Amino acid sequence: METEDVMSKILVIDDEKSIRSSLREILEYEKYEVEEAADGMEGLKMIKAGDFDAVLCDIKMPKMDGTEVLDKIIADGEEFPVIMISGHGNIDTAVDAIKKGAFDYISKPLDLNRLLITVRNALDRASLVSETKVLKRKISKTYDMVGSSKALNAIQDMIDKVAPTNARVMITGENGTGKELVARWVHEKSDRAGAPFVEVNCAAIPSELIESELFGHEKGAFTSAIKQRKGNFEQAEGGTIFLDEIGDMSLSAQAKVLRALQENKIMRVGGEKDIKVNVRVIAATNKDLQKEIAEGNFREDLYHRLSVILLHVPSLNDRKDDIPALTEHFAKQICEDYGMPIKKFGKDAYTELKKIDWSGNIRELRNVVERLIILCDKDITAKDITNHVKK
Repeated sequence: METEDVMSKILVIDDEKSIRSSLREILEYEKYEVEEAADGMEGLKMIKAGDFDAVLCDIKMPKMDGTEVLDKIIADGEEFPVIMISGHGNIDTAVDAIKKGAFDYISKPLDLNRLLITVRNALDRASLVSETKVLKRKISKTYDMVGSSKALNAIQDMIDKVAPTNARVMITGENGTGKELVARWVHEKSDRAGAPFVEVNCAAIPSELIESELFGHEKGAFTSAIKQRKGNFEQAEGGTIFLDEIGDMSLSAQAKVLRALQENKIMRVGGEKDIKVNVRVIAATNKDLQKEIAEGNFREDLYHRLSVILLHVPSLNDRKDDIPALTEHFAKQICEDYGMPIKKFGKDAYTELKKIDWSGNIRELRNVVERLIILCDKDITAKDITNHVKK
């Protein structure tokens, strides 16, 4: 969004000097920085040389008309909004320009309020697009798979093979090994990557609420159901639903999940009609499901439906060669989050970290790195590990 201390820079391309002068006067009064170009060719040169937040471009100009300028801007991959300036005879052309990628158009004679609202909206949209890209970069950093050990490489190879299919996947492994991360990468590398990834922690939801959470409910289905609600299966339509800690799911919910997998249909709690769903199911557990089946806590038929592909995530103790890379990754991430200079771990520190029994796996390592970043000086040594980490 616009801020008072950073002026947005706008380029006005128009062959009429009076129009350029009017636009400059209006926009500068509103604290925008303005530059002018008398024709399309000059405008494109200025765009290559400058850094503009938005462009106002006349449609009817000699040498190169506005639609050609727009085509060139789009072809060059520029991401700022372009607002077309249209005479009464060019309205259809202006509408076509919007279809091509222009943000909007304003008509001559210029309406002051319409102009300023359009410019403000264009800059706000551009700012939101930019913020979204930054967030996506942050998200992708959060979900990096870090390391080069044989154990990790084997998992990555399996993900590459499995992801492009629609096969259901069962991910096993100890707490803190990164089962959610594996599930996210299966989704990201699949044809469903553009659709939702919906995570459900089955252990965190009370058994009496799990069915409503998964399948939704109709208004009045129970006392607190004051309105209709879509469940996780519907929210994940076209994408992936990740059933984490599925070993903790109630038997009645298991029966409904089994039906959803068999028929690709669900029914909301309190509902009377089937709803078709198209989702890929990935499940994860830290429990021994064969033992749970033997004890009557987990349905064997559901297990076989879910475990078309079995992916076991190794413990950190089985991939200690990745500890230096993981530590460096977490240190950079944590220091950036705290807004402090990056702290470095010495080779002796890595040697000490490798001696630890990581019962809490990668989650525990991250917590330890954060503790060391907070408590230690810029160069973290083996002595720091001895002082602040229990072995």
